[in-house]
Amino acid sequence: MKILVSNDDGISALGIRALANCLAEAGYEVTVVCPDRERSATGHGLTLLQPIRAEIVDTIFHPAVKAWACDGTPSDCVKLALWALLDSPPDLVLSGINQGANLGTEVFYSGTVSAAMEGLLEGIPSIAFSLASRTCRDFQPAAKVAELLVNQIKAQSLPDLMLLNVNIPAVPWEEFAGISFTRQGMGRYVDVFDQRVDPRGKTYYWLTGEFLEEVQPSPGLNLPEDVPIDIHVVRQNFISITPLQHNLTYINGLQQLSQWQIKLS
Repeated sequence: MKILVSNDDGISALGIRALANCLAEAGYEVTVVCPDRERSATGHGLTLLQPIRAEIVDTIFHPAVKAWACDGTPSDCVKLALWALLDSPPDLVLSGINQGANLGTEVFYSGTVSAAMEGLLEGIPSIAFSLASRTCRDFQPAAKVAELLVNQIKAQSLPDLMLLNVNIPAVPWEEFAGISFTRQGMGRYVDVFDQRVDPRGKTYYWLTGEFLEEVQPSPGLNLPEDVPIDIHVVRQNFISITPLQHNLTYINGLQQLSQWQIKLS
């Protein structure tokens, strides 16, 4: 089984090393193509106005892993791998393991999720893995979760083309409460910009803020109320698996708007 691995934390991140090495040791054919530096929160950006360069990386990873460091975005990396660097398409595209959770509406900004989404756009099942901590340095439990999930997909293919957004609590293996299949939570940031003054007296702004969870679910999504929310289960030490798709069409809105009668004359 051929697996392409990328991330947004860069080639030197512990998370991608743990993920790629774990899967290589399990016998999978692993290729890494990821940014040469941290490219967090870049969303699904692509490089269009300058060339993209990729360098072979001979160290860092398990000897069986083929690796490139790319100076583009996470989405660039996956696109470049699929169209230029790999001899044949992989069976799975994996992204991560990210340093920090990607829960709720964070998926729209996440370079980790966007790298996986690029695989999905090319018709390849994809998984984004995130460790729900900005400080924990132990990625081995999360890597083991990834291996178990890949083993499951190898034994029993996904029922449909989808992206699995997996968030793993930063706790020892024995403290995992289980696995929960979830829906995406909602939230927003407040106090987004911190205004400061540089040494030359000029004002600048630093993107910051606090993430606030929306208690009420968004109306019209037709999601069963008994399906747990990703943010909630991770707090309870459950591993959250949320299936995502690339089609953002709002079905309820489409049905309601079809009742409008707008005349052009």
